[in-house]
Amino acid sequence: MATTRTAAAKTEATVQDITADVTAKVETLVADTQKNVSEQFEKFSKSFESLTAMGQENMDAITKSSEIAAKAAEGISSEISAFTKKSFEDSVAAAQDLASAKTMTELFEKQTAFAQSAFEGWVGQTTKMNEIFVAAAKDVTAPLGERVTAATEKMKTLTAA
Repeated sequence: MATTRTAAAKTEATVQDITADVTAKVETLVADTQKNVSEQFEKFSKSFESLTAMGQENMDAITKSSEIAAKAAEGISSEISAFTKKSFEDSVAAAQDLASAKTMTELFEKQTAFAQSAFEGWVGQTTKMNEIFVAAAKDVTAPLGERVTAATEKMKTLTAA
């Protein structure tokens, strides 16, 4: 009977050891799971905050591009107005000059000079307007291009995490 009691005591001790070991392992598993869930939630929260900030930065870039476009349009309009006014004034002056011609040869020379001058002015203005349009396009798209680059980098970091 003493052997049975000793065996029972050993069995009880073994069960208690196994129970303690299993309990410790379950507690470790639960603690690790809570830690992982907390870490993942924090990463998600930071990513969400980052995406929200990115959305705001995108809206700011759109606003900035719109402001640049409005200023560029204003500058283009002013340039066109100034050229139109100068062309009109040059035409009036040319008409007065043509009216003062005393011979047909002089009239044709003055007319040819005016036509050449007007054509050169038009070519020069066309070149200038082309430069203005190219510069405006670069300026307007710059903030948006920066946001595309930032979004690409952000997506790389989010997918790597």
